[in-house]
Formats: sequence, structure tokens, C-alpha cells
Amino acid sequence: MHMSDALVSPSVAVVTGIVSLGMVALAVCRVHHEQNNTQHTPNPHLIPLMGVSGAFIFAAQMINFSIPGTGSSGHIIGGILLSALLGPWAALITLSSVIIVQCLLFADGGLMALGCNIFNMAVLSCLVAYPLLFRPIVGHKDPSPRRIFAAAMLSSIFGLLLGAFAVTIETEASGITVLNMNRFLLFMLPIHLCIGIGEGLATAAVLCTVHRYKPQMLNEFQRPNHTTRGVLLALAATALLIGGSFSWIASSSPDGLEWSLEKMNATEQPLIDSAHRQTASLQERTALLPDYNTSMAGIIGSGVIILTAAGLAFVLHPRHRMP
Repeated sequence: MHMSDALVSPSVAVVTGIVSLGMVALAVCRVHHEQNNTQHTPNPHLIPLMGVSGAFIFAAQMINFSIPGTGSSGHIIGGILLSALLGPWAALITLSSVIIVQCLLFADGGLMALGCNIFNMAVLSCLVAYPLLFRPIVGHKDPSPRRIFAAAMLSSIFGLLLGAFAVTIETEASGITVLNMNRFLLFMLPIHLCIGIGEGLATAAVLCTVHRYKPQMLNEFQRPNHTTRGVLLALAATALLIGGSFSWIASSSPDGLEWSLEKMNATEQPLIDSAHRQTASLQERTALLPDYNTSMAGIIGSGVIILTAAGLAFVLHPRHRMP
């Protein structure tokens, strides 16, 4: 669902960029407040958990799974999974960091479209689909595996459909393509429904496993103030394993957005204005590994995500106060 710059006008890029930046800034303030609130015991392992969870999502997004009978493929977004493990605000920061690293280092998604991509994938899943569907279905008490499965499926599908709808709205509002919005929706929504089912199954599998061995991690109101090293090591090892070994099994079929454009016989418009040219030139300079053109891309990206989390520790880590 990563949008390219060719679908986004400068005005839409500015608006979505401001909204996305504002939501991420709000998330940083919320997490900072929670970690420094003297009335609550801060979780000293939140930042490491954000880092390894983000690395896991980065690696998992490299594996595109085929959608049978369509010639398309999809990958998980991870917003619901991260929100269930970290809380929605920390999840928003983590997933936004993943999207930013993908854009700047690997040229996955346009630089001008970065605000759109953060909004479509991170904001809508973490701050809309998660609180509106996942939390009410799971409930406040110890949930059953059935409730976790239902919550993961429905919220993942809803989040993907919201993101797909937002892509069509942003493309239509940009007005730099000749795509018909109604036809675009007819392709975008069904294929992302299928992708949402795949993400829901993957999310449910992970969360049911977490619930079996560490159920308190899924209770938003009674989250533990500690995380075992085993959880951190398991996520980090899984991220490295996926990024270094399993990414070769990814489907080569176009993802849902690319597939929809192909079905409409649409080609991306040339970057003709100065804003597009400048952002494309800047992205060429920042993208040291464009299109993940190395077998070590998964490991490198996962490492960058973890280092990003380490940098956030300076902002979010609790300050010791004088009595």
C-alpha cells in the first residue's frame, strides 16, 4: 500500500504530512508523559520492546504472500499487532519509524507521499481500527482465544480497507492522474479485503501465542511494568531470521495497489514539476539500498529500526527527579 510520489500532489503531500507529523508528535508526548508520570511505574523495557517489535514488523513486511486467483500479493501492515503489544501511541511511533526507514533507506514509497503512507498505514490502524474494533471485542478482562481471533481478523480487515479507501481519496484529491475514483475503489477494496484476511490470520496467530505464554501483555489497562528478556530475544531473533533467511520466499506478484493500477491499465505519471523532481532527487541520495537490493536488507533494516528505538530512549526514557 506504499504510495509513490506519482500519485500525490504537493498540496495533498503537505496536508497529510502535517496531519501525520502532528499525530506522531502527539504520540511522542503521550508516551513521554506515561513514562515520566510519577503516579505510575514506568515500563523500563518499553523502548527495547518498541525496537524489536518494529524490527519484527519491518522483516515481516518484506514477505509478500500471494492472493490465490488474483495474480496479486500483499504483506502485513502490523498496526493492530503493535497496538496490542505496545499500546496505540507507542505502536504509532514504532510503525511510523518503520515506514520512514523504508522510504529513506530503501526507497519503498515516495518521499513526497510519506505523510500519506504514515497516515494510511499507521494512523488509521493504530488510532482508528485498534480502539474502535480490537479493544471493544477483546474487552478489559482476560480474553478468550476466540475473542482475540475475532478482534484480530475484524480490526485488520477494517484497517486495510480504511487505508485502501484513503489511498483512493488522496489520489483523487491530488488530481495528477487520470484514474476514475469509482473504478479505482472497485479494484482497491476487494483486493485489500483479501490482504486484510491474510494479515488478520497472521496477527491472530501471534497474539494467541502471546496470550498463551504472556497474557498480561494484551491487557491495555494492566500491562506489566516489565518485559521478560525472553520476549525481547524471541522477537529480535525472529526478525533476524525472517530478514536474513525467509525473505526469498516472498511473492514477486504486484501488491494490491500496483495490481489495481495494472487492472485499470494505468501508468504512473511522469514527475514533471519541480517539487516532484526535488523530492525524487533527495530520495535518490538517501536511499542507500533502493528496492532492498541486497540479501542483507532485512537484517540491515531491522538493525536500523532498533537503533532508531535507542535514539527515542533519550526522548522517552523516564527522568530521575530530585525529591
